[in-house]
Amino acid sequence: MSSLLLFLTSVLLLHPVWTLDFRYHLNSEIEQYLIQTSKSNPNITHLYSIGKSVRGQELWVLALGVNPQRHVVGIPEFKYVANMHGNEVLGRELMLHLIEHLVQGYQNQEASILQLLRSTRIHILPSMNPDGFDEADTNCQYVQGRYNHNNVDLNRNFPDVFTDPQRQQLSEDQREAEVRAVMRWLRNETFVLSANLHGGALVASYAYDNGKGGSLQMGGASLTPDHDVFIHLSKEYSYNHASMHLGNSCQDSRPFRDGITNGYEWYPLAGGMQDYNYVWAQCLEVTLELSCCKFPPPDQLADLWNDNRKALLAYIRQVHLGVKGVVYDGSGVAAQDALVEVEGRKNICPFRTNSHGEYYRLLLPGNYTFTVMYPDHEVLTETLSIPYGPDSYSAATHNFRLRRSSAVTTGRIQTCPTPGYNPAVNLEGGGASSSLTWIRHAAGLSLAVLVRWVIE
Repeated sequence: MSSLLLFLTSVLLLHPVWTLDFRYHLNSEIEQYLIQTSKSNPNITHLYSIGKSVRGQELWVLALGVNPQRHVVGIPEFKYVANMHGNEVLGRELMLHLIEHLVQGYQNQEASILQLLRSTRIHILPSMNPDGFDEADTNCQYVQGRYNHNNVDLNRNFPDVFTDPQRQQLSEDQREAEVRAVMRWLRNETFVLSANLHGGALVASYAYDNGKGGSLQMGGASLTPDHDVFIHLSKEYSYNHASMHLGNSCQDSRPFRDGITNGYEWYPLAGGMQDYNYVWAQCLEVTLELSCCKFPPPDQLADLWNDNRKALLAYIRQVHLGVKGVVYDGSGVAAQDALVEVEGRKNICPFRTNSHGEYYRLLLPGNYTFTVMYPDHEVLTETLSIPYGPDSYSAATHNFRLRRSSAVTTGRIQTCPTPGYNPAVNLEGGGASSSLTWIRHAAGLSLAVLVRWVIE
């Protein structure tokens, strides 16, 4: 008996068991949990840091998948980011329990979890603002702890393509440490889908958060070329959530039909991470407001996890919408930086292939005409019929094969405004343009502005 106890003790010392209970965890505890989870599950997890906060705390990310350490061609990259505002804390705990759920599901050979981890590489950043969390008050609505250590709102510090030149003079090095870390992260990974977890309301908010005044249409929304996809993504979360789809759960909030809203229609927001993801990283991101109270009482955490668990998993599966593939040049080599456009969806920054020649386009089922452009090659146009991919954990796969052009190419490939500000960009036509219709926000928005300012 003593030898067995000695054996168990040695096992626990070598592989300490982390029991994840429903309470708020300190930054040091989250770090310990992530390290231990990674060490105990090296075949499906990989822990890395994208940088440090202003006070020098690591911004830890745990990647999960059957190839967690590196990108694999054909496997889409997904991310969840929580605790961007330090006093909006539910997302931190939900991410820890999501990690536990995925790891245990893999260990228990649960079919749906196995399919998800075999088909997707999932990145989870439990806290983008650990410094703010350290200063946070437990009040449901106050803003103490919202900002980073420099008293800056991180969700107002990203480059914004719609903002006037005077606000865009910051270079990347002049932005906050946490924002720079995320910007570098987006350059290093080909993220396809993302969600940013907040608190203070119960709604899924989609791009654009900002906009350029233009034609008056459909009330006060600022719409992207992928508006239909954003609506679908937002509803996918709200209708898989226990109550978000009801749209009227918070007493001090306006009702949201289907539990979703266009960000700009709710409240125009400049310098947000959501728009930056979409415009410059070709990653569709939805902002998820997950609790009426920014700092819910600890005894509510178990119920809140149950309210969100199904939705968190269903949303990840949406990374398999649409079509993916590789663009090959005339020599059969994967073509990096080839432009891949979908007719009727002209983005401010055109979608391009990554370093592996891959493209990913989140699209609802239907027929779509693609145009592929690459220097010294003929323009290729093909129409594809795209099924619904999430149920099979895979988007449709289609590779484009280009032919070299014998003629000198004179056409101009659409370019992208440099993050910061590019005065040459014309958002309503010409140059690095978009065919979007920009919607002016409705009058009488002051109350909504005030409410959302302290939420997002």
